[in-house]
Amino acid sequence: MRRFCALVLGLALLLVSPGVASAEPFNTRPVRNQQAVDYVIKRALSQRGVPFAYGGGDANGPTRGVVRETPVEVDPAAAAIPGGVPGLNFPGLAPPAPVAAPLIPSAATVPDPAANVVGFDASGIVVYAFAGVGVKLPRSSGEMYKVGQKVLPEQALPGDLIFYGPEGTQSVALFIGNAQMVEATDSGVAVSPVRTASMTPYLVRIIA
Repeated sequence: MRRFCALVLGLALLLVSPGVASAEPFNTRPVRNQQAVDYVIKRALSQRGVPFAYGGGDANGPTRGVVRETPVEVDPAAAAIPGGVPGLNFPGLAPPAPVAAPLIPSAATVPDPAANVVGFDASGIVVYAFAGVGVKLPRSSGEMYKVGQKVLPEQALPGDLIFYGPEGTQSVALFIGNAQMVEATDSGVAVSPVRTASMTPYLVRIIA
């Protein structure tokens, strides 16, 4: 009887042990991967204070920004009337002499002064941080959202990417733990508290 009990106990341990040994918590990484993530975070933090530049930043560091086109509001009433002067169509008055209408493109633009600034935008600082460990990421946050492993906020690990806007198209930030993230703010690269407003349902894990 004693030998039978020992056999049953041994079989039970064989059945249970492999599952326990092979089960790894979702919120841990292999040591080598964690070292890579630590370096990514360190590289991002090293750029704190670098100015914001729309379109700025690449794998090698901050770059000059690009021109951001800003629509110019045009008064529809003025645009619809010859000469752009409303209220002069009284009976008995001769129509105004033909005047060359100003060109009003549908997408008039104004140069962005930030284009002369050397710095990072939201996706630029992330591209730079991951380039330090040989990971090449897309240049836009919307494209970044399509790569890597989707994880729920409660499963987040330092090194995961936080996205904002539909399909991550508005912005991206690097989660560094303790409810903090590195992002390119209007005043430059900074550590900020994680914001949940407009956050996408998932974070993206680039290094698992």
